[in-house]
Amino acid sequence: MRLGLALGYWGRGPDPHHLELAREAERLGYDSVWTAESWGSDAFTPLTWIAAHTTRIGLGTAVAQMAARSPTTTAMHALTLDHLSGGRMTLGLGLSGPQVVEGWYGRPFPASPLTATREYVDVVRQVLRREAPVELGEGRFHPLPYRGPDATGLGRPLRSITHPLRSGLPVLLGAEGPRNVAQTVRIADGWLPLYWSPSRPDAYGPGLASLPPGFRVAPMARVRVCDDLAEGLLAVKTMLGFYIGGMGHATRNFHADLMARMGYEEEARRIQELFLAGRREEAVLAVPDAFADEISLVGPRERIAERLELWRKGPVTDLLALAPDPHTLRVLAELNS
Repeated sequence: MRLGLALGYWGRGPDPHHLELAREAERLGYDSVWTAESWGSDAFTPLTWIAAHTTRIGLGTAVAQMAARSPTTTAMHALTLDHLSGGRMTLGLGLSGPQVVEGWYGRPFPASPLTATREYVDVVRQVLRREAPVELGEGRFHPLPYRGPDATGLGRPLRSITHPLRSGLPVLLGAEGPRNVAQTVRIADGWLPLYWSPSRPDAYGPGLASLPPGFRVAPMARVRVCDDLAEGLLAVKTMLGFYIGGMGHATRNFHADLMARMGYEEEARRIQELFLAGRREEAVLAVPDAFADEISLVGPRERIAERLELWRKGPVTDLLALAPDPHTLRVLAELNS
């Protein structure tokens, strides 16, 4: 099982420790470092900065939001950074939800998310292969060239001026629903689960039953070496309280739906209710310790070593550690060696 460092996205400003953590991860032999975006910092700029200060470690987005850029724009970002880094780029994509797509990007959330994702990946792959001008004439969400009612009619299929360094640059997808996971196995090079429980693989649907050779399963998990388990889990619960309670609408929250499928439906709805009522501290405390614990690696070194075996036994190929400190990074590297 390879190790990756997940840095997430910025809060109020850039984290002054991110570059230090990325360079330490490279020194410790980590395979990759990953950045993200929500509605603030973008995923590609910090990753480019890290690329300029490292030499070997792989670079990934987990995830870049599809609504933020047209698929050709995303492909341009990926092929450019792949060149500048010497072939270290992995493109992780996610659709996000209606709250972000419509509220932040000012675009309609696709009526058929699976079709929109499939078209997006198709266009990205066409750009990277550079076998012919990019066309998706029958595209419902990403038609190329654009032929809408307000089109000039002058658009024509184009092929990237720049030759991509790797036509097979890996494309991974963030997916939560069973149908989305099944499609990810069919069209992508890997899957980026937001919450992964090694004891509940059935929660993600039957799509994982037969994975193609080389398919990557790369979940993010908060990792923290500490003596006080309750204290360590509090950071996990805080994150879950925000995502389950506030990352979506009361009637459409993919994260809450996933928690429900994992056996915590009543608790998920209670967290939503408290968070949306403005009772955020109560929402965090309502997150069950058991749920926070099964999707993370927290506690003393011996406990993490024991639980790490569960992660190795399943389909996980890459553990992307949300690790807050160099000590935890080092311990995890030693335990995984």
